[in-house]
Amino acid sequence: MPVIELENVSRAFTVTSRTGLRRTRREVRAVDGLSFTVEPGEVMGYIGPNGAGKSTTIKMLTGILVPSSGSIRVAGVDPSRHRLKLAKRIGVVFGQRTTLWWDLPLKDSFAVLQKMYAVPRARHAENLATFVELLDLGDLLDVPVRQLSLGQRMRGDIAAALLHDPEIVYLDEPTIGLDIVSKARLREFLAQVNAERGTTIILTTHDLDDIEALCSRVMVIDHGHQVFDGTLPVLRASQNAPRTLIIDLATSHPPITIPGTTVTKTDGPRQWLTFPTTTSAAPLVAQIAATYPLVDLTVTEPTIESIITNLYAQAHK
Repeated sequence: MPVIELENVSRAFTVTSRTGLRRTRREVRAVDGLSFTVEPGEVMGYIGPNGAGKSTTIKMLTGILVPSSGSIRVAGVDPSRHRLKLAKRIGVVFGQRTTLWWDLPLKDSFAVLQKMYAVPRARHAENLATFVELLDLGDLLDVPVRQLSLGQRMRGDIAAALLHDPEIVYLDEPTIGLDIVSKARLREFLAQVNAERGTTIILTTHDLDDIEALCSRVMVIDHGHQVFDGTLPVLRASQNAPRTLIIDLATSHPPITIPGTTVTKTDGPRQWLTFPTTTSAAPLVAQIAATYPLVDLTVTEPTIESIITNLYAQAHK
């Protein structure tokens, strides 16, 4: 059975504006007719531009907001009707809004959460030891939360969201404020939690490297509407984004002219040629090597950023 089910869900807000002495009201649909399911153990990237409806969806899934229409079930219950029951089965990290106690040392926040969720002491201690090691929190346990950097606090928030063994975890920008090494470590941690514990993870992020590293499924929404739902390979194929040949020649040279390719950039002896994903790179490389003073080359796949940008553009046509 799916752990998350949405059927034709919409959420509307009334926005008031003033022109002179006249006040007008209009309805804005942050989410409009959204339907999808999530299976246990899935890691789904839920992405879209600012204002697309991502946060509104997450708030409805956690019971903070009630949908204007449609139905939602999370872990078998209606989130808005059973918020306390559901709270023990989910974990949430909302961007820069911490769930930790600002003036308490990090370890005291974890102790409070053990009481709040009534986690058995032995299980809490086991989870805490695991997460402290994997998230490198050992030197931070005695530090008040207000003195932590954004990246340190984010690691603490993620540990806090998982201490009570939730079935589902919602993560909003979990790698914000982290350096490259810390991001990689956090991604490894989340992948391990998913693999070993079967935790379902819903990830919203603007860092598309997170999506590529973690997500088996991607859902893209724009203006409250779903515009894509599937795997990253299917997303790439659906957009037919071009691949790129980065060519290093022995000397500077006029733009290379090969049928089926387009030179998009030159920088001295280096040139960038794009070609369709349906075209094999091998004959292009052979033709370039036979015609030009080739020193080195690299074939790159389309970036996820370019694919998503193209998808948004199509949605607005």
